[in-house]
Amino acid sequence: MTARPVLLIVAADRDAQAYRGWCLKNIAAHYDVVLISEAEAMWQRPWIIDAEVADPADEEALLAAGRALRRRHPVAGVMTWTEWYLVPTAHLARSLNLPTSPPSALRRCRDKAASRAAFARGQVPSALCVRIRTETEAREAAQRVGYPVVLKPASLAASMGVTRADTDDELSFAYRHAARAASRQVESPQVLVEEYLDGPEISVECVTHKGRTTAVAVTHKTVGMPPGFEELAHVVDANDPLLPRVAAAATAALEALGVTDGVSHVEMRLVDGRLRLIEVNARLAGDMIGHLVHLTTGIDLARAAADIACGHTPDLTPTRNRAAAIRMIYPAHSGTLTTRDIDTDFAHRADWLERVTFQRDPGDRLVLPPDGDMFTARIGFVITTGTTAAEARARSTEAYRNLTIRIAPA
Repeated sequence: MTARPVLLIVAADRDAQAYRGWCLKNIAAHYDVVLISEAEAMWQRPWIIDAEVADPADEEALLAAGRALRRRHPVAGVMTWTEWYLVPTAHLARSLNLPTSPPSALRRCRDKAASRAAFARGQVPSALCVRIRTETEAREAAQRVGYPVVLKPASLAASMGVTRADTDDELSFAYRHAARAASRQVESPQVLVEEYLDGPEISVECVTHKGRTTAVAVTHKTVGMPPGFEELAHVVDANDPLLPRVAAAATAALEALGVTDGVSHVEMRLVDGRLRLIEVNARLAGDMIGHLVHLTTGIDLARAAADIACGHTPDLTPTRNRAAAIRMIYPAHSGTLTTRDIDTDFAHRADWLERVTFQRDPGDRLVLPPDGDMFTARIGFVITTGTTAAEARARSTEAYRNLTIRIAPA
C-alpha cells in the first residue's frame, strides 16, 4: 500500500471547526495532515496525525515547529487558510524547499495599499487609496478623494474596522474605528482612506498553479450594518453568467500581485456596470464559500489548495450543477443569548436545508459592530441549496424565518 503524502497546515486557533472543519475533513480524505497552531489541537484531532504548538506570527518559532515536523514526517507541502499567516507560511515553505507563491507577492496581498499600487502598475481598475497616520491626514485625504470614503486597516480581513464616512462629521468615528482595529495588527498598524465603490459586491474564487489561473466560481455577497460592511450572506450558482466576464479581471489582479500558486478569493464591485477591484485574499475564502462551491460545482477547493501546495495539478472538473446560499445569524441587538433553535419539523421536512450551525450557546454575550465584530456577534449560519441562485436565496430566507433567536438586552 502506497503511503499518502503528508501536508503541513498552519492555522489560527480561532479558525473554529464551524468554518474550517470542512477544509480539514476534505484534505484529510487525501493527505496525512500535520498541524501547526498556537494552541493544542482539539477539534482537529480526528483529521491530523501530528501537531506542534507555536505562534505562527513568530517566524523563528514557526520555522522551528515546521522543521520538527519535517524531521518526523516526509512533508510534501505547506499551506494555510489563515489570512494573517500567509507570509510566514510562505517563508516556511521556502525554507523547506516546497512550492509556494513568493512571500513578496503575499505581502502585497496583505497590504491593501501595496495591492492598489500593484493594480495601478498592472492597469487593473481598483479604487483611489491614501495611506494616513492621523485623523487630520484622514480628513485631508477624504477631501482629495471625495466623499463618500471608506476607512480601513491596511492589513486586516473579514471587514474588521472597515467604515464608511459620507461627511466630515462622520470621519472622526470612522477614523477611530479603523485605527483601533489596525492597532491590533502586527504586520501594519496603518489606516487607509479609499474611494467608495458603489455597486454590487462579488468575489471570484480562483485557483492558480504555476502561474496559470482558473476562475472557478462567482460569489454574490450581501453586506450590511452601516456604516460598516459586515458580511451577512453569500450565494454561489454553478451557472452564473457573470463568471466569463469577471475571470479576466481576477486573473489580471493575481498576475499584478505576483501570485503564482494557491487558491484565492478575489473581491470586486460592479460600479456602473464596470469591474473595480477591492482586494485579493490569497487563500481559501471564509464564511464557508469554498463549501458552497463544492456543493454547486463539485470542485473541491480545499483539496485543490492541498494539491498545489504539494506541487500537483488540481482537478477542476465540474461534476455538479446547482446553487447554494449561506446566511449568517446575527442578533437584533447586543446582549446575552438566551435561546437559539430551529423548528425541528421544518428542518426534517426541508431536504434542501444543507446545515444549520450554531457557534454560540445560551448564556454567551454577543456584541454587534461597531463595538464588536464577526467573532463577538455571530450566532451561526444556515446553508441552503437550490436549482438556481434565486431559489437557494429564497430558501435561506425561509430557513431564517424558522429560527428562534432570543437576546436579553445588555
